[in-house]
Amino acid sequence: MTAPVLHLEGLHKNFGALAVTRDLSFEVAQGELHAVIGPNGAGKTTLINLISGLIPADSGRVVFAGRDVTAMPVPERAALGMARSFQITSILPGFSVIENVALAVQARMGTSFRFFGRAAAESVLNDQAMAALGEVGLAARADLIAGHLSHGEKRALELAIALAMQPKLLLLDEPMAGVGRDESQRLIGVLSRLKGRFPILLVEHDMTAVFALADRISVLLYGEILTSGTPDAVRSDPQVVAAYLGDEME
Repeated sequence: MTAPVLHLEGLHKNFGALAVTRDLSFEVAQGELHAVIGPNGAGKTTLINLISGLIPADSGRVVFAGRDVTAMPVPERAALGMARSFQITSILPGFSVIENVALAVQARMGTSFRFFGRAAAESVLNDQAMAALGEVGLAARADLIAGHLSHGEKRALELAIALAMQPKLLLLDEPMAGVGRDESQRLIGVLSRLKGRFPILLVEHDMTAVFALADRISVLLYGEILTSGTPDAVRSDPQVVAAYLGDEME
């Protein structure tokens, strides 16, 4: 059996007296799109932050690509191939679309940022950046100032930036947040094309996206995994319907 790309074991995190994750354990398999759902306050973003290294766990282990990365800072995890997006867009709005992606390529290649403003002028960076933009349907917008993109296009640009890191795992924190129906459908299309090529951990409130994309779904409630299974199994689980899905699945 192929080892999982991500293995979480007994993760526990407190903020003061509040336990945000409690002895949390699960895995993301190679090539799998694993969605994490749950109500606001369930600990979903904290979970992504623990995995990416943005905050330290109080106890437990994070094993990524066969290595214990529990004590590693964010840059070292990223260098191993862990790439994430955030709930709030994190692009450089004053730079062009291609410059945003080219800078990610530059970071991956370990090139000095001394000539920061020239990143998109380097053909090796440019070519890889254009390839990533093509993956998310933004090649035609390459020269546009990123701040002029629609909200959905900015989310797609974040995906291109993550792809430019040549990830072994994509951590996506609510990529559909704030986008309209048409843009949501476009992003679902992008993720469906990436699915299977990259292991993806998707935290998302948009149930249309979750059930269209996920191979497996874990339901997080009060910092614990309530259940984990196929979309059909989760959809029909009475505990999940009572705790979270309710009328959304009607």
